[in-house]
Amino acid sequence: MSTSPAPDPEPGHPASITSIAAEAGVSVPTVSKVLNGRPDVAAETRARVEGLIERSGYRRRRARQSSRPALVDLVFHEMNSVWATQIIRGVERAAAEERAAVVLSELGGAHRPPGEWFDDLLARRPLGVILVLAELDEEQRARLTARSIPFVFVDTAGEPPPGVPTVGSTNWAGGLAATRHLISLGHERIAVISGPTTVLCSRARVDGYRSALESGGIPVAPELVRYGDFYVNGGYSHGMDLLTRPDRPTAIFAGSDFQALGVMRAAGELGLSVPGDLSIVGYDDLPVTEWIGPGLTTVRQPLPEMAATAAQMVFTLARGERPAVERIDLATELVVRQSTAPPRG
Repeated sequence: MSTSPAPDPEPGHPASITSIAAEAGVSVPTVSKVLNGRPDVAAETRARVEGLIERSGYRRRRARQSSRPALVDLVFHEMNSVWATQIIRGVERAAAEERAAVVLSELGGAHRPPGEWFDDLLARRPLGVILVLAELDEEQRARLTARSIPFVFVDTAGEPPPGVPTVGSTNWAGGLAATRHLISLGHERIAVISGPTTVLCSRARVDGYRSALESGGIPVAPELVRYGDFYVNGGYSHGMDLLTRPDRPTAIFAGSDFQALGVMRAAGELGLSVPGDLSIVGYDDLPVTEWIGPGLTTVRQPLPEMAATAAQMVFTLARGERPAVERIDLATELVVRQSTAPPRG
């Protein structure tokens, strides 16, 4: 059996399933099974065929007429909040225009899909995949590319590999605007409760916070920089710890609206009024923030627009076209409501 690399296809003679099968020493149906994500192929054989597919540059041609429904896989690392609903709404809006259906998946808090889930995805042969705060390893990216299944990231957990289409928002600018707003009101002891340190957007918001303090001539106090989990309980626990300090902050910038709600709960239990004793700024501008009392000052992140943009990029790639740009960051905007005011005294 030959183990030499697959020869580069000659001009006018692109790699075919037949040539890949001959080079791998397997049958054409076996190559077809690998391309279709079928599990009934030995791991060693699958790896050999996958490598030849990638090196040869083989790309599947989609049939013009297909009995399969047009599907887009939308993958969340977690899907238990209104935040996820905003993303789903944006993707479904864009998919409806393309007469495509959306398949939802949740990774149970993991940022990388497990092997079994990935095999099921390949068997579905979707038009494309949108991953929200989720990642793919190098092998998974190669397997999708070999099958001409495009993928786009939304709010990546880490730095995306070069050439991978990504949609996000101006997180650094959002953190800067939130903190500058508090400084403009006269606050100097300002805390931040962001999301996990492993998430790129979380770190970017803290970087914006630091830049605002430094440009305002206010030292960054390490004890006031906290990393939570983007959820209410994280905001509550960090809020209780911060607000029971003898030198408690007069303002808190929470890296999500849910964490801001947790801080509000902690302040209420401690008998502190908002904004009289404590000013709070959130992040996302979820629908609930306008109706709670007091209304939450927050940074609006255009979640439905981010999701729709990612879906449009998937459809562009599925047509064999390249998007105009591969990295898109939509603008954030500070929305001032009643939860912020000048500090007392």
